[in-house]
Amino acid sequence: MKLENILLGVLLGHPCTGYDLKKFLDGSGRFLRSNTTMSQVYRSLGSMEKQGWVGHSVDPRPGARDAKTYRVTDAGAAAFLDWLTGPYDPPTRFQDPELTVRLSFAGFMSAEQLLRILDVELQTRQAEIGRYRNRDRRTTKAPTIPFDDKLSAAVGERLHVMGAGAADAHVAALLELRRDLLDGRLSSRSPAMPPTTPRPEGTH
Repeated sequence: MKLENILLGVLLGHPCTGYDLKKFLDGSGRFLRSNTTMSQVYRSLGSMEKQGWVGHSVDPRPGARDAKTYRVTDAGAAAFLDWLTGPYDPPTRFQDPELTVRLSFAGFMSAEQLLRILDVELQTRQAEIGRYRNRDRRTTKAPTIPFDDKLSAAVGERLHVMGAGAADAHVAALLELRRDLLDGRLSSRSPAMPPTTPRPEGTH
């Protein structure tokens, strides 16, 4: 997940200073990208400005350092939308923020575009559940230092149960979101036609 995509999405919502962007990333944005430094923010802004994606105006502040307020250009908006509505390639782990970032900017998409992303994610995760849920998790161990095999097995089983529960909750939440989108509850514009329906619940 590129920091530039997040910054463009935020700036398209409203112009910001670099400080404002960092404040967002330290608050709500921490769920989209963790541990972002101020230098990373300004480095990304500089790169985006060179590419013509953002421009800035200077706001004089008597007695303090002048502030630069950044705005997205037409080229920047096009680049952002190309990423947001373009092909979605689910990451290996559903916990990775790629989907969350896209969902966070759902207002810039149509219901149809969002549904296409949800369908790809659902099909991927349901297939993973079918493939890995009941896999043989036994491993051969030959530790060369003291090792509690019973404790290792017990904690490993707890981790499996926790992971399975998280995956199931992820799929269930996306199925509910998908249903509400198709019912027209979440958007001022109902989908023109439903995309391909994922496998029914209970088949994973």
